[in-house]
Amino acid sequence: MSFADPIGVFDSGVGGLSVLREIHALLPSENLLYVADSAHVPYGEKPVGYVQERSRLIARFCIERGAKALVVACNTATAAAVSLLREEFSLPVVAMEPAVKPAVAASRNGKVGVLATSGTLASARFAALLERFGADTDIITRPCPGLVEQVELGELNSPRTRHLITRYTQPLLEADIDTLILGCTHYPFLRETIGDIIGRHIQLIDTGAAVANQLRRALQEARTLSATAAEGQVEFWTTGSPSAFDQVLSRLWPGADTARLIPTCEPLNPSQKTPSSSCY
Repeated sequence: MSFADPIGVFDSGVGGLSVLREIHALLPSENLLYVADSAHVPYGEKPVGYVQERSRLIARFCIERGAKALVVACNTATAAAVSLLREEFSLPVVAMEPAVKPAVAASRNGKVGVLATSGTLASARFAALLERFGADTDIITRPCPGLVEQVELGELNSPRTRHLITRYTQPLLEADIDTLILGCTHYPFLRETIGDIIGRHIQLIDTGAAVANQLRRALQEARTLSATAAEGQVEFWTTGSPSAFDQVLSRLWPGADTARLIPTCEPLNPSQKTPSSSCY
């Protein structure tokens, strides 16, 4: 089967694979093109303009390969760039947001914790979510520098990963939360380790399945939902080292094909235009 009309899915690294997994499970006949911007991971601590430019370039890469829809499988990129992408490109753009609404609904004692990147927590989109859905709930946020990098290394249960999770969740436990939002697409891969550390009685909530459902609705509205019964293909691309990406990919997506390298434009200056259409 030819690789036609894919859905482009991108993240700063491997985190978006947690969203890709939900999309593939819900829409198995769709071709999927996954891009890990690994040469620029993590996005969470970088300036907004930097993340916007990276998001624009990766979106262009997907569109040039025939993408019929785009999924921004990164909370930080969503906060920084989704409005820009929707203004600039005509295809459906589906994006992430921390699961404040479902977490508030699920909480029994009105105390909800949020683990996310600094970029997500500082964004206007997150502030709007809190104002809209969290007014009557005690929501305690924790930025988690270093956790994305641990997932990028495939260290899902290493001593350092457990140390960081313990450090970031301890204040939330002291605040007596009963629900925890995994506000970064990397964090669902740490679900077992987080549950082991904080206890299985605390509900863990992410938005991967909700994004997959929203994507299906967008494709239905655009009348571009795949009509074939055959299983779709999945291509993996990275701006970083394909061999390094493959080492983690084999653990997070068993049986995946090897990743291909995307040529990058260096040095990146978000204030300047892309120097060439052949690099990203």
